[in-house]
Amino acid sequence: MTMATYSSSKNTVDLAIDPLITCRLCLSECTLQDMYELQECRCLYCAMCVKQYLSVMINEGNVLSITCPDAQCKKQGKLEMSEIQKLVDEQIFMRYKRIRFQKEVDLDPNRTFCPEAGCETVCHVCNKSTKPSPVDCHSCGLKFCSVCKTKWHDLKTCDEAMTTQKKEDIGIPFSNREDAKIKRCPMCHVPIERNDGCAQMLCKRCKHVFCWYCLTSLDDDFLLRHYDNGPCKNKLGHTRASVIWHRTQVVGIFAGFGVLLLVASPFLLLAAPCILCCKCKLCKCCDEDEPDPLST
Repeated sequence: MTMATYSSSKNTVDLAIDPLITCRLCLSECTLQDMYELQECRCLYCAMCVKQYLSVMINEGNVLSITCPDAQCKKQGKLEMSEIQKLVDEQIFMRYKRIRFQKEVDLDPNRTFCPEAGCETVCHVCNKSTKPSPVDCHSCGLKFCSVCKTKWHDLKTCDEAMTTQKKEDIGIPFSNREDAKIKRCPMCHVPIERNDGCAQMLCKRCKHVFCWYCLTSLDDDFLLRHYDNGPCKNKLGHTRASVIWHRTQVVGIFAGFGVLLLVASPFLLLAAPCILCCKCKLCKCCDEDEPDPLST
């Protein structure tokens, strides 16, 4: 066999062993060694694309939930911190941890950062409600408001305390008028703009659902009964027919789960003794297989 023939045969064997795989992000063909498989959803991408994807997400601040880059991934697998650490360099990973920690504190109603310049202490908020409460920083000694982050104002509201500051520092009121275009989320106090449409608002930051007009929590109001009476009656922004259809869907989902549980309960009762019996036999077999530590 000549050298050319041997080389040609070897290349053929290599192609058969290491087929090229197309990366769905950059559409380039890579060998299996150059691909990376996500741990949770098992999607395959070239390692270079995964690293670039993580770098972009971290630099843009999207760190709380980094999922599979494929929007059509059925599992939408999440990349955990340990997995991210293996894929990015140390500098980007340190930025990831810092931004993630800041966002976790911002979204935690029981924690907040001290507003004093140069002090980055995480302070505990005793009051679990959204009402203003005094917070003491154990590092710098500042006593500040848990809502507006200014010095504690015992007899003033947050808006009254803000008006005593410089005009450029006043910002958006915490108790804005009913027809205002911009209001603050009653949970995390981030400004939200509403142009038109439904009065049921969802804060993208903390996922809190509330009424735009009176800021009442709608987290547990699946049927939107809040708009049936009271000052916000008929202010939802939808027709009566659409509201009835929404309630029918919600009731239908709960009824479907109830029927499914009712149908499956007899089979579960019949299968329970068999499951327990098999488990007992398995435990007994395991006990018999274990050697007696006292025997010689």
